[in-house]
Amino acid sequence: MPKTIIDIRNISKVYKMGTQLVHALRDVSVSIDENEYVALMGPSGSGKSTLMNIIGCLDTPSTGTYLFNGTNINELNDNELAEIRNREIGFVFQTFNLLPRASALKNIELPLVYSGVKKYDRIDRAEAALKSVGLEDRMEHKPNELSGGQRQRVAIARALVTAPSIILADEPTGNLDTKTGNDIMKLFQNLWESGNTIIVVTHEEEIALHAKRIIRLRDGLVETDEINQNQVKF
Repeated sequence: MPKTIIDIRNISKVYKMGTQLVHALRDVSVSIDENEYVALMGPSGSGKSTLMNIIGCLDTPSTGTYLFNGTNINELNDNELAEIRNREIGFVFQTFNLLPRASALKNIELPLVYSGVKKYDRIDRAEAALKSVGLEDRMEHKPNELSGGQRQRVAIARALVTAPSIILADEPTGNLDTKTGNDIMKLFQNLWESGNTIIVVTHEEEIALHAKRIIRLRDGLVETDEINQNQVKF
């Protein structure tokens, strides 16, 4: 039996905006197993970003239960949530979020610094992560010396360096041209095929079609949750 990493049960999320209550998620249940490749799809206002923030332990549900690797997220304090984010979740953002004055290698080391990993071990692991995304010849380059695709590869290597339980990618090709975006999706496919659990959040159908499973949200509800019979592979 595959191991369940994400077990979301009947969660809702309500925000107060002035005197208005905004129901971002309504009684959503989602389960994601180890080595799944899932796309969270939906238009603006569908609730996909809220669900992503809850999955990534950046926010907590108003009601319902979220178990991450068997741990009840609702019961954790801010420090414990931060530890899970750093150790268990590799984030990849549309805007890369790299330190501009640091080399590619130093950017990738950063999560290991927060984890208290010794320097020699940090360097070894960061170099291995860079090699895994094909950038071993760009270790000392700073972000402004790299192309957009190379910067996103650095961001993916940084997400991989802690050997997280999931890689959570938010619109990972949003700032890239079509060819470079395809290169990044090919890299995600390779990572999935080598055993990683990938969750891509997107509003683009052509990006979602690379995933093995597509969860579509609308108006705070799961509209469909299906295996993608038309998965695009390279």
